[in-house]
Formats: sequence, structure tokens, C-alpha cells
Amino acid sequence: MNNTKFAWFRSPRFRYAWLLHKRALRVSGILLVMCAVLMVASIAIGSQYVPPATVVKAVFGQADPMNQVIVEKLRMPRAIVAVLVGASLAAAGAVLQGIIRNPLTSPDVVGVTEGASFGAVLFVYVFTNQVSIHWMPLASILGAFAVTGLLYVLAWKKGVSPLRLVLIGIGISAAIKSLSYMLIISGPLQLADRSLTFMTGSIYGVSWERDVATLLPWIAVLLPFTWLQARKVNIQVLGDDIAVSAGARVQRDRLLLLLLSVSLAGSAVAIGGAISFIGLMAPHMARRLTGPSFGSLLPVSALLGAIILLAADLMARTVFFPRDIPAGVFTAAIGAPFFMYLLYRKRNGNG
Repeated sequence: MNNTKFAWFRSPRFRYAWLLHKRALRVSGILLVMCAVLMVASIAIGSQYVPPATVVKAVFGQADPMNQVIVEKLRMPRAIVAVLVGASLAAAGAVLQGIIRNPLTSPDVVGVTEGASFGAVLFVYVFTNQVSIHWMPLASILGAFAVTGLLYVLAWKKGVSPLRLVLIGIGISAAIKSLSYMLIISGPLQLADRSLTFMTGSIYGVSWERDVATLLPWIAVLLPFTWLQARKVNIQVLGDDIAVSAGARVQRDRLLLLLLSVSLAGSAVAIGGAISFIGLMAPHMARRLTGPSFGSLLPVSALLGAIILLAADLMARTVFFPRDIPAGVFTAAIGAPFFMYLLYRKRNGNG
């Protein structure tokens, strides 16, 4: 091993150590700058253009009152939510692909996203105006867990075949989506307007108090804790036999990683809705840039997920202006052909 290619991070107090490829650090730095630039562009472009320099001034509270309101109150929460939701969905997809060892897996493909959407719609249907909106991520996570449990029960046949898991997940996803639409149709018009956000995947109309404050604590805890489990994902990818021989507690670690993946996806869907294919595309792109090591893969996947959703939301606001198209429409338009391409590669033994 050439030590000049790696950076070491040790924490004797918590008995953790990380080995990161310096290339991954460079890629992460470049993507972080790209994400920041795209955030500024997303905030600047709209029905009223705000120069990037003014956007930066507004971040520090130095802009004129009108631009300060546009940036701080209207556009900045949307950009921050796009980053948080995109990063969470990408990280959830990376973990899921690692523990299932299937490149076709992502939260939306196997039905986790639809389960989370159903939990959020059910929360609005039952508890609207009764319980604080800050509990919606919990309802969304519980819906995701319920669908995940059902998926494993139906896919189990002397073990879980990756292809069987994907096929059953697609069927469950369609069934859960039908249940969500039944709730929307049977409820009042106000419920329909609010719930369609979760079904199409949109971050339109988000705010600091309702959305950023609700989502940020979940992601601030879940993402770093997931990164701390990088070694467990790396050894899971090698297969159960090798992982057991290396001393890993395979079933316990797999359950923990699954809980983290579902929690990340569920909390993101609670605010951003059923935005599809980010959890599939971002990890694949990250592997091309950094390789399969999860310690490098996770942060790069998260940054790519944030960039993808920022770009999709920017196009959603501008391409068909003055209409604000749901960002999930653009991610699906890109992700569906990408998924078919992966199926084709796997069919021909290249994936």
C-alpha cells in the first residue's frame, strides 16, 4: 500500500480510525465547491434575478431589504432543503446497494420511498391540524420501515435473492402508491393539494420554520452516524462468509445499516416527497469517481445527490417558467433511462 495516496484519521477516544484515499478528498472538495456555486445560482435565478454578489451579501445580512427578503425568506430555504434531501436519498441508496450487494437497488426502486410517502400522506390525513408538523419525518420513517419489513417477508425464500428483492419491491411500490392515491381521493381537497407534493416529489414552498427546522436535526444525526459505519458496509460487500470469518456480526450490522438507510430515506421523503432515482444514480456516479470503498463513497454520493437535486429543482423552476414543475419529474426523466441502462448491462454480464 502506498501511504502517500491515503490520509489517516484516528480518534483514540472513540476507538475509530478512517483511511481515505486522497483522490476522494480532492473529489469531495471539488464537488463541495460545485454544490456551493449551484446553491448560489439556484438562489440567484428566478422571476427576479438577484446577482450572485448580492446573494452572498444577503447570506451575511448585508443586502438591501428587498433582495434580503427574496434570498433569505423565499429562495435560501428551498436550496438548503434540496441539499439535505438530495444528500439523504443518495446516502440511503449507497448504503442499500452495499448491504444488498445489488447495483439496481435504491429506496424508490424497492418501495421504501413509496412507503415513506404513504406514511407522510397518512399523517396528513389523520393528524392534520392536531399534531405538530415536526413529527412528520417520524411518520414517514415508520411507513418506510413497514414497507421494508413487508418486502423482506415476501422476498425471503431460504435467503433473500437480490433480483427477487428488486422485482417484489417494484410490485410493492406500485401497490403502496395506489393506497396513497386512495387516501388522497377519499380525503378533502386540502388534503389532496398537500399530499400530491409527496407523490410527485417537490420542494416548492418550503420554509425555515416548517421544513428546514424539521429536516435538519434528523440529517445532522443520521448522516455522520452512517459514515461512522463505513467499515461495516465495506465488509458486507465482500459476502457473508468472508465477513463472518473476519469477525463481523453480519446480521446485527446489516440490520443497523438497513435502519439507517430507511431512516435517511424516510426523513428526506417527509419533506421532499417521493423524489425518485437519486438514490440509484448518485452512488453509481460516486463509484466511478472514488471506487467502491464506502468511507469515500458515502460523502461523494451525498454531495452528488445534493447537486443532482439542486440542478433538477433549478430546471423545474426555470425551463417552463412561470410554471413550477416538481423536481421529481426531472429526476425521473433522467433516472428511468439510467435504470434501463443498468438493467441492460446486468443482463449482459457487465454490471
